[in-house]
Amino acid sequence: MSRIDLEEEKREKIMFGFGYKTTKYQNIGAEEFRDLMNDKNAVVLDVRTPAETQDGVIPGYKMINLMSPDFMDEIKKLDKDKIYLVYCRSGNRSGQACNIMADQGFTKLYNLVGGIGAWR
Repeated sequence: MSRIDLEEEKREKIMFGFGYKTTKYQNIGAEEFRDLMNDKNAVVLDVRTPAETQDGVIPGYKMINLMSPDFMDEIKKLDKDKIYLVYCRSGNRSGQACNIMADQGFTKLYNLVGGIGAWR
């Protein structure tokens, strides 16, 4: 992959052990998350458990529970051309979900840093 391709995909390098790990998604704050929600191709994806939605949700969300055994099957049904705005409680599981989705060929992935708490 060329340097230009990496820049176009807005990948960031994070030191990991003796080498580098390249993330395949962007960590963003609540303000940028809100701005991206206005894009007609954006899908807000909540990867928390159903019980966690009692703590609040982001309007227009689609739930695909990362902890569910059906997670991979549900991800495979999604349109890879869409923009995915992914969130959870704190931003950790949504980051994991973004990595899994990237491994499945998704390229427009945004993780809400701080999760639902940052949204409020």
